[in-house]
Amino acid sequence: MTWFKKKETPSQEEKAIDALWSKCNVCQEIIYKKELERNLNVCPKCSYHFPIQAQKRLAIVTDEGSFKELDRALVPVDLISFRDLKRYSDRLREAQQKTGLKDAFITGRCEIHQLPAMVGVFEFDFLGGSLGSVVGEKIARMIEKAIDEKIGAIIFTSSGGARMQEGILSLMQMAKTSAALSRLRKERLPYISVLTDPTTGGVTASFGMLGDIILAEPGALIGFAGPRVIKETIKADLPPGFQRAEYLLTHGMIDLIVERRRLKETLGKFLDLLYH
Repeated sequence: MTWFKKKETPSQEEKAIDALWSKCNVCQEIIYKKELERNLNVCPKCSYHFPIQAQKRLAIVTDEGSFKELDRALVPVDLISFRDLKRYSDRLREAQQKTGLKDAFITGRCEIHQLPAMVGVFEFDFLGGSLGSVVGEKIARMIEKAIDEKIGAIIFTSSGGARMQEGILSLMQMAKTSAALSRLRKERLPYISVLTDPTTGGVTASFGMLGDIILAEPGALIGFAGPRVIKETIKADLPPGFQRAEYLLTHGMIDLIVERRRLKETLGKFLDLLYH
């Protein structure tokens, strides 16, 4: 008797179809990938916002040619020799090869509608956008640079939370980044937090929710623990839409939900307002 079936290798035809079409996670519609890209990776049928890579997000929200990356050489190390199913050092190497990045966060100086700002973007494809020592250091340096130049800061979050492969060192980044933002606030310089899907764990519990203005993309999952964990803990059903951006807006946890195609315009308006 055959208990297990060997997974069949996708045919050339199936690979060609995957290369040309995407399926929406919400409405289940099949979408031509080029049409999806023209629509900034937003479903033209139901407006579901597909996750996008950090570099693409930067291209969408910053003025062309204005972004100058900072601290690109910072590289994470396995200080506690952590190992679960794999060594942490192996996971890092695989993530770096997959994404072409040193870690899960890109920072730099940019202009948005000709207004200067420091900007940081998470790359979820790098170990779930987890908050490790290098990510925390890059955020702190970005904030210090903003203070030096007397300009605001914007962070786009997309993260599963603290990087537990770094133990207590990852948790320390919550305090470190929050302290850096307190110095920015003392200088009366703006910080705009943009929450994208998903933003959870220690990122939500620290700088994610500390913005002078907190924006979110439609439908973004935002919370500390996941809905399943909360449901099992309180032994009760959760309300419809719990932990989604719309639910948080209704309950006063965020300031505005902004569609991707309007995000650059909205950020430009807020920067102009907060600078003057």
